[in-house]
Amino acid sequence: MQYVYVLLCSDGNLYTGCTSDLKERFLRHQNGQVPATKGRLPVELIFYCAFKNKYKAFEYEIYLKTGSGRAFMLKRFFNT
Repeated sequence: MQYVYVLLCSDGNLYTGCTSDLKERFLRHQNGQVPATKGRLPVELIFYCAFKNKYKAFEYEIYLKTGSGRAFMLKRFFNT
């Protein structure tokens, strides 16, 4: 199983990632072991979804990082 997840960082920005072990990856974020979020702790897991196909998961992660993907997240997660 592959997971695409979105974190809300303490600076108000979102972080999007993909992993095969969501619990382990989230713990690494919380412990400051991920350079991209180390300086933006604490982080909150606000969304995740599971994919059987890792390529579909990577495609979805890439989509969420585009302008329209970010707009989708803001509308769905924050009702703006």
